[in-house]
Amino acid sequence: MGLIVLTGASGSGKTAIADAIAEKYPGEFAVDRFDKIGVPPVDRMIRDHGSPEAWQRDKTIEWMARLAKVAKSGKPVLFEGQIRISFIAEAIVAAGIDRYRLLLVDCDDVTRTQRLTVGRGQPELADQNMMNWAAYLRREANLNGYEIFDTSKLSLDQCVVHVLGYLRK
Repeated sequence: MGLIVLTGASGSGKTAIADAIAEKYPGEFAVDRFDKIGVPPVDRMIRDHGSPEAWQRDKTIEWMARLAKVAKSGKPVLFEGQIRISFIAEAIVAAGIDRYRLLLVDCDDVTRTQRLTVGRGQPELADQNMMNWAAYLRREANLNGYEIFDTSKLSLDQCVVHVLGYLRK
């Protein structure tokens, strides 16, 4: 598979999966993260792009153009980020990527809260806004026929095996 995109709300497991694959299989896959570019303050997003959403859309388009070159070289690419599915789909078309798989990495709200408060020590993220964001992404995935990969009851190793199955196709 040319490109695998993992998206999802905080606490879903997407970064843990990407990190584990990068660590266990160094050099086999190109692994990148949306946040690697840095997230500017909201006022700068508004000044430069019109809104935080427009910033995310613009940066997703830039990322996919960059990743298309790597994917076309034959090296499988794993990309993760907390991105709207509609932005990813638009950017993939714009970049001319024809071999890809988008997975919404998700978990139930109880698991998300546990991971964010205990696992990451960021209880402030386990708020209603994050739960609403997760629900929004679920609806978007369902509407567009993308796989929702529920990590709630899976070990990290099980999650890695699932994603590796797509990377190695």
